[in-house]
Amino acid sequence: FDHPEVQKSFVQPVGEHEREASLMLEGITCAACVWLNESHLVAQPGVRAVSVNYATRRARVRWDERETKLSAILEAIAAIGYRAHPYDAEKSEQLARKERKEALWRLFVAGFGMMQVMMYAVPVYLADEGTMTPDIELLMRWASLILTLPVVLYSSAPFFRNAWRDLALRRVGMDVPVAIGVGAAFVASLWGTLAGHGEVYFDSVTMFVFFLLTGRFLESMARQKAARGVETLNKAMPVFASRLDRFPALDVERVVATDLAPGDLVLVRPGEVFPADGEVLQGHSAVDESLLTGESRPVSKEAGAAVVAGSSNVSSPLVVRVQGVGEGTRLAAIQRMMERAAAEKPRVAQMADRIAAWFVAVLLVLALATAGVWYLVDPHRMLSVFIAVLVVSCPCALSLATPAVLAVATGAMASRGLLVVRGHAIETLAQVDRVVFDKTGTLTEGRLKLVEVAALRDADTASVLALAAALEQASEHPIARALAEAAADAELPGSAEHRSVTGQGVEARVAGRRVRLGRPSFAAELPGVAVPDQVEAWCRQGSTVVALADEQGWLALFRLDDTLREGAVEAVAELHRDGIETAVLSGDAPQAAQQMAGRAGITAAEGGLSPEDKHSRVKAMQAQGLVVAMVGDGVNDAPVLAQAQVSIAMGQGADLARAQSDLVLLGNNPLGVARGVRLARMTQRIIRQNLAWAFLYNVLAIPLAMAGWVTPWMAGIGMSLSSLLVVLNALRIQSDE
Repeated sequence: FDHPEVQKSFVQPVGEHEREASLMLEGITCAACVWLNESHLVAQPGVRAVSVNYATRRARVRWDERETKLSAILEAIAAIGYRAHPYDAEKSEQLARKERKEALWRLFVAGFGMMQVMMYAVPVYLADEGTMTPDIELLMRWASLILTLPVVLYSSAPFFRNAWRDLALRRVGMDVPVAIGVGAAFVASLWGTLAGHGEVYFDSVTMFVFFLLTGRFLESMARQKAARGVETLNKAMPVFASRLDRFPALDVERVVATDLAPGDLVLVRPGEVFPADGEVLQGHSAVDESLLTGESRPVSKEAGAAVVAGSSNVSSPLVVRVQGVGEGTRLAAIQRMMERAAAEKPRVAQMADRIAAWFVAVLLVLALATAGVWYLVDPHRMLSVFIAVLVVSCPCALSLATPAVLAVATGAMASRGLLVVRGHAIETLAQVDRVVFDKTGTLTEGRLKLVEVAALRDADTASVLALAAALEQASEHPIARALAEAAADAELPGSAEHRSVTGQGVEARVAGRRVRLGRPSFAAELPGVAVPDQVEAWCRQGSTVVALADEQGWLALFRLDDTLREGAVEAVAELHRDGIETAVLSGDAPQAAQQMAGRAGITAAEGGLSPEDKHSRVKAMQAQGLVVAMVGDGVNDAPVLAQAQVSIAMGQGADLARAQSDLVLLGNNPLGVARGVRLARMTQRIIRQNLAWAFLYNVLAIPLAMAGWVTPWMAGIGMSLSSLLVVLNALRIQSDE
């Protein structure tokens, strides 16, 4: 595993000397296992960071290759009783199937043993005193012992193995009380059988093991269902691709998708999945991007259009030039962001983990104290009460209450086109009081179109348009793209000494003169330049106005219009119905911002704002006690996105905006914001319900068990159902529409 060629598929560099591996872990049975692996590995020399996703059993480990090797990390994992493999979606599914098969066999042995032992235990319970001879009763005990042995030695083996591992590492895990309870009951029953007198608990042992394994099996199935939304992305990539080596001839060569390189041409037939990010070179088709964006309708693609790995070609063949492969695809970036979010625990999860860590230790003390009291009150019932106290409690429910819900919620949001990037995002989004939108590219399409040019000083339209396009040719701003499209056939003049002023415009020297393009107020800062009346007239109509001026005065005015994004009106209406305020903060002209905001149903709108102005406006809202969510798309929005309590970046926005965000709106439909808020609120409700249930169950069940009102087999049912209920409650998020 230290060989670079072996590491190629699952290890990536994150610095000059640091490497990060994606691993699968075998043996993870509860949240305590996650804590153990993380704390053990991070203590190893050279290991910089560790995160384990409880839902998917996937681990990310970062280390400095100068101080340690991957093989040493895998050995450290094996030393605490777990196994690690390079992550592979197919291998992960194989391990899940193996885990299910083994769990079913253990469950079958426990169920068969329970039924047979009960056949011998019931006659003993029902027999009147003196009607069953001692030799027959002893025969029943020996038969029960023989039938209980496979249950204890095989079905219960994981409990004992995990408990021994925890004790060897000087910690008390959640399997410790289970192992002590099963072991104590079996040893006492064995002694009673060998001695020929005393109580035996074979029926309780087999019943308890069966019910506990049933609960864990159902919980495992529910957990795997919860993880399926995240794992679907991992399985989206095809294994093979059809590469065109002699284009335009359509002779294909089947190659492994991971062997593709930027610049390769591939043929993607209808029904096939795109193996890499790229640009359509030939053909016209519809592409299903629902897995990545949550948008159910296919998107039309033709020559020049971008396609993303993991999306599916629907109708006609496409020839695609590869641009991004492997870890460089948008799909891989989405996976990394989802894993980063899963690794970051919100405050409520950290609190639950701290409580659960002490819970088992306190439970053992209570069980021992209860045994001491019952030894004085009724020694014959001491062992059964001791076992019931150990078994009835459910630290698993407490530990599962938050991570299970967050795993389901993350997958549910991703399926609706809202990608959770930070661990705190869902918790904070649920508390939002006001959602603030940027205008261009967020509330609107961001595809500005030049609709009118007013050439001044006797200049001709073609020359001023070419001059404006020359100043903006290095920019990716929507205004720059609109001007470039309008001047696509023009010969652009040379320019030098470019200076970009964020949120204002651009200045350069063209043919020896200083020229500015941008806001009218920015252009008017040149000596002798006054703002024409036409600017105000266009702004009143809601248009975006860009001015071109030099040191002699105005050269031209450009009028650009935009359209609202699909779903913007519905998104604002849903937010208002949920009691959330909305606002628009824009760098465009105030009239344009207010006019477009009004069309979306937003009354609070400000325009003409610099990035610093937006930042201060959001800060002022927060000073009023509001929890603010900011939705933006451009580089200009990065400071205000960082200031907001929760930030949402458009999936097709600038990289810097996405880097500063807590969530990414993959489908670019603002309706995803409203649905995300609703899902976040539902998630918080379910987390509170789970924590309340786990707390209430333990507060009621433990005293009842200490009082002797709960038998060991009843305790097993209660513990199993408690964990299962928490996971099933979490799964309600997936069914919410």
